[in-house]
Amino acid sequence: MKIGWLTLTLLLPLVGALVTMAVPKAKALLSKQVALGFSLLTLALTAVIAVGYHQNGAADYEENHTWIEAFGAHYALGLDGVGIVLVVLTALLTPIVLLASWNDAKSGRWSEKSFFAWILALEALSIGVFAATDVFLFYVLFEATLIPMYFLIGGFGGAQRSYAAVKFLLYSLLGGLLMLASVVGLYVISAKNGDPSYLLADLVKLDLSQNTERWLFLGFFFAFAVKAPMVPFHTWLPDAAAEATPGTSVLLVGILDKIGTFGMIRFCLGLFPNASEWATPVVLVLALISVLYGALLAIGQTDIKRLIAYTSISHFGFIVMGIFALTSQGLTGSTLYMFNHGLSTAALFLVAGYLISRRGSARIADYGGVEKVAPVLAGTFLFAGLSSLSLPGLSPFISEFMVLAGTFSRHKVIAVIAVVGIVLAALYILIMYQRLMTGPVRDGIEKLKDLNFREVFAIAPLLVLIVGLGVYPKPVVDIIKPAVESTMQRVGVTDPAPQVPVTEGHK
Repeated sequence: MKIGWLTLTLLLPLVGALVTMAVPKAKALLSKQVALGFSLLTLALTAVIAVGYHQNGAADYEENHTWIEAFGAHYALGLDGVGIVLVVLTALLTPIVLLASWNDAKSGRWSEKSFFAWILALEALSIGVFAATDVFLFYVLFEATLIPMYFLIGGFGGAQRSYAAVKFLLYSLLGGLLMLASVVGLYVISAKNGDPSYLLADLVKLDLSQNTERWLFLGFFFAFAVKAPMVPFHTWLPDAAAEATPGTSVLLVGILDKIGTFGMIRFCLGLFPNASEWATPVVLVLALISVLYGALLAIGQTDIKRLIAYTSISHFGFIVMGIFALTSQGLTGSTLYMFNHGLSTAALFLVAGYLISRRGSARIADYGGVEKVAPVLAGTFLFAGLSSLSLPGLSPFISEFMVLAGTFSRHKVIAVIAVVGIVLAALYILIMYQRLMTGPVRDGIEKLKDLNFREVFAIAPLLVLIVGLGVYPKPVVDIIKPAVESTMQRVGVTDPAPQVPVTEGHK
């Protein structure tokens, strides 16, 4: 079997994980260097694919090989505009997390090399999820991503890491179980129509009855709502993010949770367009609740990492809102939001991690006056916070604006109420910064060290991209648009016609 570009991109970090584990335990530095090297190779290969995709389209990167013939399962990979953006995000965040987490695994249950190996394994599986064009393959990889994340949380997290890891696993397995029922349902229906197949290209041709389509949609949507996470399926995220290392939290919120919103676009809208329209009113209400509830709870948090986790619940509410607004502007904004949220939340979690590692506490009340003793750390934290609240000129702003504009054109009341989430975002970010960084220097803060070269170097690419895409998002938007147009056509909806008021003189 010829190894394609996407397979090679998937295999590189997987091989890197195995090589990292093969390094002798005594050579911890070498294992880190090996892991970082493989992640950088993966990033370079992903960049080549992204450039080629932009120039030549998706055809050069499609792979399809029979996997389990009796089941109609294929090893099939391919990219659209949504998938390539998230593959690039995965490949970008992994080396940044590895470099930023250089010393974060020393207090874990297992060796440092296992921490870095699990990160590479998660990268490989995540790339596979975003590239899979066979539903059975997608499901297998979807469930497999739970394994490295479970061990990253449970093996290297805080005091309540076992509880957080098990809760994460149980919620995710429950969602996956319901999706499995829908996957089996698709197999049965495709078998009745001829040769069974899990290929997306074949499944979109199925003629589903109204009730069948709705039940299958619900199985997929529930799994993705848990993963996203949406209210009321969100409670696992604050616990997991609070107990995990900062780098693990970045991978969890920046990459793994995106599988939920990615799945809503590729599978819910792609396979069940009529059921998606049917469910839209309820989904939009749940998304709006997530926006407001996540923001309100963020304001009241006393733990830095839990606060950031609740902000992500609010952000994911915006993303889901844009997806189910069923407008090209909303869908494009949501996809761009997934990428930009990964950048801003990664920056916020990593800088918060730098701060917590110095003080030894995640309690907001234990801080004050940090900007006086560590101005670079405080300034970087403020920049990441302003990005998270979608300050104009930074990359999340255009994403949030497109989501709200796209939603307003079809669901005005939902969009107007969602704007309150922007106000609340300013509150939870600025209040947190005020409590942590301003005022008199508290006891234990006076000897806090500022960021070192490695820490600045790790986070610098995020800051550059946040500014660059905030000023000029067109390259990413151009990649996303064809996939959005294809999805809109599949769902069978068009953008609402602009309403132009008619003056008395022109009647």
